[in-house]
Amino acid sequence: MSEILNLIAGRRSRRPAADLAELSQLFRRLSACAAGEAVETEDRIWGVWMHHPHRAAAAILETATRDIAARRYDIAETRLTALLRSAPLYPEAWHKRATLYYLQGRDEECVQDIQRTLELEPRHFAAMLHFAEIRLGDGAGAEARYAFAAALTLHPHLPRAREALADKA
Repeated sequence: MSEILNLIAGRRSRRPAADLAELSQLFRRLSACAAGEAVETEDRIWGVWMHHPHRAAAAILETATRDIAARRYDIAETRLTALLRSAPLYPEAWHKRATLYYLQGRDEECVQDIQRTLELEPRHFAAMLHFAEIRLGDGAGAEARYAFAAALTLHPHLPRAREALADKA
């Protein structure tokens, strides 16, 4: 867990694996925009994260995402694991598998994939939120608050993070 806290702490000094100007611009916009504009900006960030230069990889991720939404977890895990073997530097594939594990309560595996997600994309606010929720569930309130607060530095319009901090997680 300390590795993830270190990744979160160093998020500003580390560069993403895919340091795209468009993504940096979107994050600047997200940190400065009003709440009404945040949804559109967040959606555009997700679009960039889901993109992969190889269309087949992006298509597999999209299919696995639909599998997760339909609760076809075994199929989604098979797709994501195969995708990660062929595209190990695809941060959103790591995050989607972390999300799958989170939904299944497989916290140890989730945390491993969150770590890899944050190694590749230090600004991944959703990975930070999942980590915070896991730490909250483990009774590590201070670590959870730290991760929630860090996510808010990237995306100041995250209702769950604001709520958790207001509740003194």
